[in-house]
Amino acid sequence: MFRRWFTFPALTGAVITLLGLAYLLPGGWLAWLGGTWYYVIAGLALIASGVLVVRRRRAGLWLYLLVFVASIAWAISEVGLDGWRLMPRLFAPALLGLWCCMPWITRPLQGGRGQAWGSAAVYLLAVAGIFWGGWHISDTRFVHPESLTLTPPPASDAQEQSEWRYYGRTPAGDRYSPLAQITPANVSKLQPAWAFHTGDLPREGEASAGREFNDEVTPIHVGDRLYICTPHREVIALDDTSGKELWRFNPHADTSANSYLACRGVAYYATPAASAPANGAPQPGDCPRRILTTTSDARLVALDADSGKPCASFGQQGYVSLTDQMGPVPPGFHFITSQPMVMHDRIVLGGWIYDNQAQGEPSGVVRAYDPRSGKLAWAWDLGKQNPTAPLQPGEEYTRGTPNGWGTYTADPALGLIYIPLGNATPDYYGANRRPFDDRYSSSLVALDVDSGQERWHFQTVHHDVWDFDVPIGPSLVDLPGPDGQTIPALVQTTKMGQLFMLDRRTGKPLAKVEEKPVPTSPSLPGERLSTTQPYSTGMPSLAPPDITERDMWGATPIDQLICRVQFRSYRYQGQYTPPALGTSIAYPAFDGVLDWYGASIDPVHHLLIANTSYIPFTMELMHSEEAIKQGLMKPWAGWQSKQPYPKPKEFAVGPQYGTPYTAVVKPWLTALRAPCSAPPWGKLVAIDLKTRQIAWERPVGTTRDMNVFGTHTNAPLPTGIFSMGGNIVTGSGLIFMGATADNYLRAFDEASGKVLWETRLPAGGQATPMTYRGKDGRQYVVIAAGGHGGLGTEPGDAIMAYALPTTQG
Repeated sequence: MFRRWFTFPALTGAVITLLGLAYLLPGGWLAWLGGTWYYVIAGLALIASGVLVVRRRRAGLWLYLLVFVASIAWAISEVGLDGWRLMPRLFAPALLGLWCCMPWITRPLQGGRGQAWGSAAVYLLAVAGIFWGGWHISDTRFVHPESLTLTPPPASDAQEQSEWRYYGRTPAGDRYSPLAQITPANVSKLQPAWAFHTGDLPREGEASAGREFNDEVTPIHVGDRLYICTPHREVIALDDTSGKELWRFNPHADTSANSYLACRGVAYYATPAASAPANGAPQPGDCPRRILTTTSDARLVALDADSGKPCASFGQQGYVSLTDQMGPVPPGFHFITSQPMVMHDRIVLGGWIYDNQAQGEPSGVVRAYDPRSGKLAWAWDLGKQNPTAPLQPGEEYTRGTPNGWGTYTADPALGLIYIPLGNATPDYYGANRRPFDDRYSSSLVALDVDSGQERWHFQTVHHDVWDFDVPIGPSLVDLPGPDGQTIPALVQTTKMGQLFMLDRRTGKPLAKVEEKPVPTSPSLPGERLSTTQPYSTGMPSLAPPDITERDMWGATPIDQLICRVQFRSYRYQGQYTPPALGTSIAYPAFDGVLDWYGASIDPVHHLLIANTSYIPFTMELMHSEEAIKQGLMKPWAGWQSKQPYPKPKEFAVGPQYGTPYTAVVKPWLTALRAPCSAPPWGKLVAIDLKTRQIAWERPVGTTRDMNVFGTHTNAPLPTGIFSMGGNIVTGSGLIFMGATADNYLRAFDEASGKVLWETRLPAGGQATPMTYRGKDGRQYVVIAAGGHGGLGTEPGDAIMAYALPTTQG
């Protein structure tokens, strides 16, 4: 009896029967919810097939083949010949079918060899077709089938054009370098020039579910030095041709309460005397050239760019507190992840607020400081009737206002600085927001850099309860207008995938913006959701189309089936699905189509280059009492209590203290940690800003370092993969980008989007690269490779530099 049941055919038949049950039971639930009946029918047939195989009947294998062929027809009817979408539907069943064709299965059933070759051919052709379809889709899914014609810009040897002094190289934030030593013709010869290891790695407990260690720094290049900051906020100066450490500054600040351990860069300031000394070189000790940065405990610090020592003339021995007149600020509730903006003798910064924790969090005030003395020049507090009026003794900045946490951009000629604002906390419940919160939430604001006075603001989302805050300042570009005029424009990227083109002088749209109806029901009690939202219909949209049941994905057919059941069970009404009790699908979600890294602009050819990510999240809203009962959060009496703030154990939990509701927001993944949405999960897109059309788009990145259960080994399938970090453009027509979750730095042809070169990084490259000309005359491309906790890539501590061999000239 034991030998009868524990044979290959018996075990295989049992597996097929179990597969049929796995189809039938949740498939019946799916059909009851209004979904496809395929799984019910296929499940019944598979159960019959498995029983026949257990009974050693050859008809069982023929029935399995019939089910598989019918599944092919069903799958193609749903998704066409897109191999990556066919994969979860057919790949595992095809492998099981091939197993069924093995002689140790067929001989006991059929009594001979060779009779299963026809069936095996069907399964093999299906597997080959899946991969052919996947690679074909990856290679052909772009809008413009021919390369653009790009005219090289005139050569320039200006020193400032070889440097990279801001996150976007210039205050305009275009991330364009005119350097053209590295070209599409020779980029394949790029090789490592130097590597520097900061020594700053995740410490014990910093990889927990409630924290993220993210190396997102873009170095700046001034003179013959690079300046970087690390996730723990050390600042390091490096020689630009060797990568040798010249000095290091450690603020020794406590980071234990910070949820995000990240620093995107530092800022540079030079006094007029340093720029053009009248009586020889400046005297040592007066800090004529300064590196400006912030600490994890919310202090602004000025360092001597030559020595790394704090400038004693700045603030209190080099430091300025950023929590002054902010009221109660628990540890970890206010710090700055993005670099300050320095312009017109002003250091302008806002700050990151630990959002979605409670009502009445610290203020989102934007402040400007004198870069020499550290004295406050002005503060823009949108909650006050006169936003720039100085505070009186004992007065505080308005609590809970929208904050500008991302990188700022600026137009020195207009004297304007562009502030990207978030939404008033908490994120997912807005019934208690004030009129000024609703007026400025998720807006772009233009402030006069000298006075702080508002010139204009433009709102991208009305009454934002989706955490669609504006994550970065716009990229500025001068566009050709009628009669040879030049139009000073900006393009604002958003988490929703909308691109707003505005006149940067006035904030008026240059590309049409329409108010379109959005769902407002069901909603939470007391909410006042906007009935319309602004859509930038005059620009291409990078937003994903609304998902359907057919778009469900997963590592296996069962994975996909469960995702289908969840899709039918959860609430989903498109991009602006209202938050309400229960579970809904958020797509895009808080990390957005484009996040803190924004987009690049080629100002010569008027092309915008953006890398996008696509992954839906689930949002579960419950009563706070229920969340406490489940152990997701602890009771807390509020800001004025003596009770310490009880930080949630899970990063996904937004307790929203002071409101009746708690939010749990997570990526929508299967039990195997595979996405529930189909690829491509990441794209690189070029948009012609003159025609306002997509020039080309391509999936970017592979699955090499992403796999089920969070492992980092996989076949490098070119599905396009999630990214975190930006791209840059050079005058020779190259795009450089790391960012993707497969740990590569790549160079793309700006004319077509094709990959021309790629190199393996030692860790996740979730940062925006930069390029400069070193003192040896060579052009370098540099990127931080330190990983990203939120994306789950490999952590590290490397700064990697690449250049052409010296024989290239």
